[in-house]
Amino acid sequence: MLSSEVKIRVRYGETDRMGYLYYGNYPLYYEVGRTELLRKHGFAYKILEDSGILLPVADMKVEYYFPALYDEELTVKTSILKKPGVKIEFLYEIFNSENLLINKATTTLVFVKASDRKPCKPPKDFSDLVDRFF
Repeated sequence: MLSSEVKIRVRYGETDRMGYLYYGNYPLYYEVGRTELLRKHGFAYKILEDSGILLPVADMKVEYYFPALYDEELTVKTSILKKPGVKIEFLYEIFNSENLLINKATTTLVFVKASDRKPCKPPKDFSDLVDRFF
């Protein structure tokens, strides 16, 4: 398993009239989580894109348990639970400032060649990096 955590503070512009983090903004937090996970372990998204590989989201499942509130500091824990192939699956768990699980989601992304937009295996250097965790 490969995982990391990142702190994000809920900004005013991300909230609805009730002061809750608007449900449509959670995927932005997931993106921060997965980007920082890869960066922490030595592989930035930019490296993939510069090598001609894109990672579009193919699937997302979200569960909301409790609201995130304006100005609250959240912890986004992001994990890759199984070895990636053509697809890579991420698990996100968002905890509030009291360490209560408030949101859980999964996304499936697909490695795609930028040149023809067809699915492909991850680059060898990416596979070598993640192999040591699985």
